[in-house]
Amino acid sequence: MKRLWLLFSQTATVLLAAYFVLLTLKPQWLNSLQPATGNMDAASLVLRHAASAASPAVVSIQTITTETPSAVDPWFKYFFEDDTSNEQPSNNLGSGVIVSASGYVLTNNHVVEDAEQIQITLLDGRRVKADVLGTDPDTDLAVLKIDLDRLPNIVMGDSNALFVGDTVLAIGNPFGVGQTVTSGIVSALGRSHLGINTFENFIQTDAAINPGNSGGALVNARGDLVGINTAIYSRSGGSTGIGFAIPTSVAKQVLDEIVRDGVVTRGWIGVEPQTLNAELASSFGLPSSAGVLIAGVLQQGPAAQAGIEPGDVILSVDERTVSSVSDLLAAVSALKPGQVTTLRVWRNGQHQDVDVAPAARPHGQHGQAPPR
Repeated sequence: MKRLWLLFSQTATVLLAAYFVLLTLKPQWLNSLQPATGNMDAASLVLRHAASAASPAVVSIQTITTETPSAVDPWFKYFFEDDTSNEQPSNNLGSGVIVSASGYVLTNNHVVEDAEQIQITLLDGRRVKADVLGTDPDTDLAVLKIDLDRLPNIVMGDSNALFVGDTVLAIGNPFGVGQTVTSGIVSALGRSHLGINTFENFIQTDAAINPGNSGGALVNARGDLVGINTAIYSRSGGSTGIGFAIPTSVAKQVLDEIVRDGVVTRGWIGVEPQTLNAELASSFGLPSSAGVLIAGVLQQGPAAQAGIEPGDVILSVDERTVSSVSDLLAAVSALKPGQVTTLRVWRNGQHQDVDVAPAARPHGQHGQAPPR
C-alpha cells in the first residue's frame, strides 16, 4: 500500500510540474485542448441554452387576405365599385409560439385578423395549415390549432416573477428574414395607457423587436415563455429599443378560456369611468384620490339597473380596492357574468354598498373599448 501511495505521489508531482511548464512556455497548447465553450463566459452559455430550448417552439406565420383596390385607396371605389374581379391577395408575416404538444399556438390577434388562409412554418422546415381556435381583440391575442406529430412546445414561465433588469430574449421572424433571436433586459413592468389594447399590462424590453416579430416569444434566461411580443414604439418602423410584450399571466388565462370555451368571457357593468385627481376628490369630500369617478352610466346597463349614478365614486369591487380606471376595468372584467357582487361607492359624502349583477362584456372591435 505504501509503494502504491508513493507511486501516485510521484506521478501527480510529475504531471503538475509538466502542467506548469506548459502554462509558462506554451499556454496556447492548453487553450487548444479546451472545449468550444471554454472561451465563453457563464452568462453567454446560459443565453445559448435558453435560445436553444425555446427556438424550436417559435414559428413563422404567413396569412393571406383578399384586398380590393378600394380598401387600399378609396378613390378606386368610384371606378370599380363592387367588382370582385379586382380583388388582390395580400400576404402578411408574423410569428407564433407552440404552447402545447397538442398543437395550440399563441400569437397576436392582429397577425391573423381577417385572414382567409394561415400557414405556419416550423424551425425544422415543416409547413402546415392553421385554423383559428379563438381570438381576444381586447388583449390582442389569438389561439391557433395545428395538427402535426412530434411538435416542440415551449415551457410557460411566470411573468409575475420578472424584475426590471432581468435578461430576456425576443424570438421571432422580423421582416420575414427567418427566425431571429435578440437579447436585452426587462426595461419596465406593468406599462399601460398606451392606447394599443383595451387591457394593457405590458412588459417593456429593449430586446430588438421589429415588424414580423409580432406574436413571437419573449423568454427568460431559462428559455421559459414570459411574454408574447406585440408592439414597438418607433417613428421609423424599426426597433428603437422600446418594445412591448403581453405577459404570460394574461396570455395563459386567455389561452385556457379559448381552449375550454372558444371565447373569453369577462364581466361588464356599463359605466364611463374617469380618473379621480386630488382636486376632484376634495370637491366630493373624499379624504384621498383613491377611487374612480363615474362620469356616465349606460342606460339599461347592469350599473344603471343597480342604481349607480353619474357622480358616484367607486372605491372597491367585490372588496377589491380600485384606485385607477385600469384597476376598475380589471376588477369588473374578473367578475362572473350574472353573479351578484357588491360595489362600495362614495355618494353625497358617505359610503354606500350597491349590489350589481354584471353582464358579459360586449366584444368590440380591436382598439375600440366599449363602456366598462
